[in-house]
Amino acid sequence: MTLTEIQKHLETNAKDTTQEFKRLFHGRGGLYEEWRHLTVDSIDTILSVAFYAESHNENAVIEMLQEFVNASRYTTLVVQRRYLKGAPSELLIGTLDENLFILENGMKIKLNLLSNQNSGYFPDMKNGRAFVRANAKDKSVLNLFSYTCAFSVAAKLGGAYTVVNVDMSKGALSSGKANHALNAIEPRGVSYLPYNILKSFSSLKRKGPYELIIIDPPSFQRGSFEATKDYEKIIKRLEELAAEDCVLLSCLNSPELESSFIIDMMREHAPSFVFVEKLENVTEFASDDEERSLKNLVFRRKLDSKRSLE
Repeated sequence: MTLTEIQKHLETNAKDTTQEFKRLFHGRGGLYEEWRHLTVDSIDTILSVAFYAESHNENAVIEMLQEFVNASRYTTLVVQRRYLKGAPSELLIGTLDENLFILENGMKIKLNLLSNQNSGYFPDMKNGRAFVRANAKDKSVLNLFSYTCAFSVAAKLGGAYTVVNVDMSKGALSSGKANHALNAIEPRGVSYLPYNILKSFSSLKRKGPYELIIIDPPSFQRGSFEATKDYEKIIKRLEELAAEDCVLLSCLNSPELESSFIIDMMREHAPSFVFVEKLENVTEFASDDEERSLKNLVFRRKLDSKRSLE
C-alpha cells in the first residue's frame, strides 16, 4: 500500500466520522504488512497518529497526514512515537483542550493525548464495554485491573447496583473517579480499591459475592502481573468471589496466548463456569490472525440453557 493509497483509505473511512472515536487506519492488525507500525485515529476534529516502530518514510507519512488534515474537517494533528523511550507526543497542528475526552456510545472517557504513557482509553475494548453495559442491570460488579474505570462507567450506565474497582495505581483510580463524574454518575455504590489483586482475595470476598466479574489485566507488567503465571491465580479464586448466577468477562490481549489459554484454565480451576462466547472485535481493528488480537471471553456460572445473554 502506497502513501497515496493510505490517504485515500483515510478519506474513505473519515466520511462517516462523528464526535465519537473511530480508528481510520489499523496497521497493527497485520493486514497491510509494511504498515504494521502505524495507526491513525479520529477523535471528533482531532487526528491522532501513533508510530510503533521507526521507519525510513516517517517524515513522508507525517507530510501526507498534514496535507490530509489541512484539506479535511480535522483541526488538530497529534503524533506519538511509541518506539522511543517515554513514547513522546508532538502536537503538529492545532490545540488540545485541557479537559479532553472521547465519546463511545455516548459514554465519556477522559483522554490525555500528550501523555508519555497510555492515553487513558483503550479503543479496542469498545465491544467489551458495550457487553458490560448491556448485562449489568441490577448486578453487583467486580472490576479487576480497572485502570481508569471505563468498565465501571459502562456498568453504572447499564444500571449496575454496585461496582468495586480494583487497581494498584491510585492515579488511575483517581482518573476513574473523574470519569464517573464526567458522566454524572452518582458516587454512591461505586468503590475504588488500590489493592494488589493477587494479595487481596480475602478483602474482595468480604465485599462479594459478585454477579458480574471483569478480568482485564495487562499481559505483562513488570513486578505486578504476568499473564502466563498470574492469570491462573485469579481463576483459582474465582468461585469464591462469584455469586451463584455470575457472568464473567475474561479479557486477554497477548499475541502469544490464544483463547484456549483461558478456556482450559477455567475448565480446570473454575469448573462451575461454562464458556458462552468470544465477543467479536471492533470492525476497524481487523487482524490477519484474530487469535493474536484481543480476546474477550464470556463465561457463565451454572448456565441455565433457557437463559441467554444479550
